[in-house]
Amino acid sequence: MPHDGADMPNSALMSDLLDLTAAALPEVETVLADATSKLRAKVDAKGKVSGAALEQHQFAAHALSWLATYVEALRQMRGWAGRIEGEGKFGEMEALILQIGFGEYLAQIAGGIPMSQGEAARLADLDASWTPEGAAATLIAGGNSPAARARLVTLMRDNHGRATFGTSGLDEDLEMIRDQFRRYAEERVVPNAHDWHLKDELIPMEIIEELAGLGVFGLTIPEDFGGLGLSKASMVVVSEELSRGYIGVGSLGTRSEIAAELILCGGTPEQKAHWLPKLASGEILPTAVFTEPNTGSDLGSLRTRAVKVGDDWEVTGNKTWITHAARTHVMTLLARTDPNTTDYRGLSMFLAEKTPGTDEAPFPTPGMSGGEIEVLGYRGMKEYELGFDGFKVKGENLLGGVEGQGFKQLMQTFESARIQTAARAIGVAQSALEVGMKYAEDRKQFGKSLIEFPRVAGKLAMMAVEVMVARQLTYHSAWQKDHDKRCDLEAGMAKLLGARVAWAAADNALQIHGGNGFALEYQISRILCDARILNIFEGAAEIQAQVIARRLLDGAN
Repeated sequence: MPHDGADMPNSALMSDLLDLTAAALPEVETVLADATSKLRAKVDAKGKVSGAALEQHQFAAHALSWLATYVEALRQMRGWAGRIEGEGKFGEMEALILQIGFGEYLAQIAGGIPMSQGEAARLADLDASWTPEGAAATLIAGGNSPAARARLVTLMRDNHGRATFGTSGLDEDLEMIRDQFRRYAEERVVPNAHDWHLKDELIPMEIIEELAGLGVFGLTIPEDFGGLGLSKASMVVVSEELSRGYIGVGSLGTRSEIAAELILCGGTPEQKAHWLPKLASGEILPTAVFTEPNTGSDLGSLRTRAVKVGDDWEVTGNKTWITHAARTHVMTLLARTDPNTTDYRGLSMFLAEKTPGTDEAPFPTPGMSGGEIEVLGYRGMKEYELGFDGFKVKGENLLGGVEGQGFKQLMQTFESARIQTAARAIGVAQSALEVGMKYAEDRKQFGKSLIEFPRVAGKLAMMAVEVMVARQLTYHSAWQKDHDKRCDLEAGMAKLLGARVAWAAADNALQIHGGNGFALEYQISRILCDARILNIFEGAAEIQAQVIARRLLDGAN
């Protein structure tokens, strides 16, 4: 093992670690294959997954999702280590992160994966079992040792808690983008974020204009439509760094990302030419208007209706949890255009124009009203309930020009949206790590810094390890997307794990603060509130696990 005592690891031992981690993967892949096969037999109905059976075995299905997510995360961690080793960048810190990550996640696979507080996914839930042998047993026995965690934190202190940004496995161009947005976040976001949160203020338009100037809203929009034409990986890095400063700022780009993806995938040539350049430049700000009261994640049962009047449409109904609704210019609005349907097949997507509001008149457009929903965190754009009563939408703004395609069009955006949400989660987790580490170094108790106490150091070490695990899983999903590969499974896994990692990091960082962490004046109180939403939006953890399970059990490629 690279480090199971006080001595520094040498290159030979680090080479052994790469061999050990590679050898451990087939063991857990076999466990996953066995568990999948057994659950598939229980939910199979003539070659298809039975919805009723899947619901009956829901706990097992979600346990399978978490098991598969852990196995994929370990694959990506081993892939990352192999790549940077080939570049000569696999040093002591990287070896410790790999060692601890494998040791802990293998142990959890064997003993129980935490799905949430009070819920653990155990192999017994899947009628599976595993007695770790060989490499896996070695890693479990010594991988996540107190000495390894202590040494990792010592190295992190020399690196300001940032834990191997230079060896995240990205190319130089992406690392340059990271540096640019890290500097921007440090200078313009971090000093102001807590004040925006405490005052429950909208992020200033000045910041939005600066982000537009930096190209944030057109990162992945093709150059032909006024964007930068960059990769989804670049979007991940930018979202990660801006969210490290403040999740509200990191999420501003999500609105444009979703709108642009909808238009690119489902819009007419005229709609692409009209809307995409304006989105890319930040001339117009979009918001997504999908969710309704009493429907939540069941988008197929939406009731808001759009009725054709002449060449145009009139929308009537209610929406809720609409982010940044007041001062935006256009809504990607999902409504039912076929009144004879009660499921997803009667839904259509509209590019519904509206007039940006002011503090005095947040919703001045005729046929539209709204009210703010007060929230714990994620405050910089605000959340709203909206009401529509004969709200008018131009006929030319039916996305794609064809009715009944709304749900299909929305589904095409889920991969990017979940990759982006995973990136935001990494940023929040990294922020919690850095804030927690600084407090642990500065705060003295019993004559020494908190970071000198093993359990405090251990919390920080595990934060760093899990941030890297979630980061590699997210980068992999972005790579898949950039190479035109189906990645709904990988994106879902990245979002599922990233959200849990962000919450755990924020919770542990607040614990390090002790009573001060519960005081509003300390920024960790905001980070905790911001982290909590990640397990809910863009698919709650339970919904996400259900989606992953169905994909696994379908056996689709």
